[in-house]
Amino acid sequence: MTLRQTGLNTSSHDLPTSPALEAYMATAWAPTPLTDDRRVPGYAAMPGRRARLSAAFPGERLIVPAGELKVRSNDDDYRFRPHSAYAWLTGLTGEDQPGHVLVLEPAGPEGHEPVLYLRPRSPRGGDSARGGEFYRDRRYGEFWVGRRPDLAEATRLTGLRTEHLDDLDKLLTGPQPATRVLAGVDTALDAATDRPGSPARRADDAALASVLSELRLVKDAWEVEQLQLSVDHTVLGFQDVVRALPAALRHPRGERWIEGIFNLRARAEGNGTGYDTIAASGAHACVLHWIRNDGALDPNALLLLDAGVETDTLYTADITRTLPLSGTFSPAQRQAYDLVLAAQDAGIAALRPGARFRDFHLAAMRVFAEGLADWGVLRIPAEQALAEDSGLYRRYTLCSSGHMLGLDVHDCAKARADTYLDGVLEEGHVLTVEPGLYLQPDDETLPLELRGLGIRLEDDLVITADGARLMSDALPRTATAVEAWMAELLA
Repeated sequence: MTLRQTGLNTSSHDLPTSPALEAYMATAWAPTPLTDDRRVPGYAAMPGRRARLSAAFPGERLIVPAGELKVRSNDDDYRFRPHSAYAWLTGLTGEDQPGHVLVLEPAGPEGHEPVLYLRPRSPRGGDSARGGEFYRDRRYGEFWVGRRPDLAEATRLTGLRTEHLDDLDKLLTGPQPATRVLAGVDTALDAATDRPGSPARRADDAALASVLSELRLVKDAWEVEQLQLSVDHTVLGFQDVVRALPAALRHPRGERWIEGIFNLRARAEGNGTGYDTIAASGAHACVLHWIRNDGALDPNALLLLDAGVETDTLYTADITRTLPLSGTFSPAQRQAYDLVLAAQDAGIAALRPGARFRDFHLAAMRVFAEGLADWGVLRIPAEQALAEDSGLYRRYTLCSSGHMLGLDVHDCAKARADTYLDGVLEEGHVLTVEPGLYLQPDDETLPLELRGLGIRLEDDLVITADGARLMSDALPRTATAVEAWMAELLA
């Protein structure tokens, strides 16, 4: 099996090319080299990251693919985003990376040599095997999808030795060292390393995925800067949404209008959104991952907006605000909002180095259980509802109250529980605190005025030496401050 797509990727409606056109297209192209001073963002941090990975697996070959294109429909692919581990190790984050592979080749008893296998830019002629790719190939041709660096340019960009992707097949042929693959990312690579009789795969490739996640848990200063940038852009997107509310309220699918307004900011300022925007009005906000966004906006209801801008370096924010579409919370809406705010305040207060990761969630849940009991919604005492053999309060707040944040919105998800979920917080961890109440519209345990309210508050924080810094403090959190902020933007 070859890792490289052979032949040209053409479509049924592409016109044939004559020999005369082929000859003409192969001549008279001026050189267009990249400037010598270009480097990937975060260039200085990459060798240290690769060295830490190398130290975890001495003597073993490590293979980290960028990933492959995925078909959206027929011959149209989704926009490509490289796997986060590949981006973290190489600094390459663009849409020109499908099929590329980073190999850490054993070099001595303790070290590795990193080698980047890539598809260089489409040749403009003189290579009969690939002649015409630059203008005929819809998937990889330069005229179709843009320029890729050649091997020498890629080396200057990344500081890595580069080889043609065609040569990866040769590397995986014959006797193999013990090898670990970041599996499930590139099906062709998985198949090539699972060949019958090949020792090029290990039974616990999952260990590589876990270590790659765990190495990314603590963010360095440059990563925190990127995350702050994504938060700052997201704040602008939330402001855009409030200014657009009058138009959105008039549209029959106002949720889509809101989604579009935020996504415009995300594409203008960064790579796009870090995840599908949730623009949930009314009872739609009780659906935790509502992304249909096809509803109208009721001026008497709330809007739950959960959205984040992803930077060009692929770091994403993750922020939620719940806004009164009228500009003012009703008494019942404010009652529920204030309970969510109190739960978030308790969660944030629990953040500090050395605290257990789960502590902030438990602190928020205690506030919820006590509040729901005070309302008379819970018919048992809060302590009884909080017991592990009960958890009845969870009927109204189903999910966890936060997660790590970084290159992925749910970052470092393959990390082992003892280093993440059951671990302790460290300076440099970046995470969300996002308690929410989801009071279903058909829940007969609730008074009528509370049914159909979905309220979540989510902020992004970085753990510091003495606590945590609220990265998203430019957005208001209290009900009164939200109302004043909306009034100012709508004035």
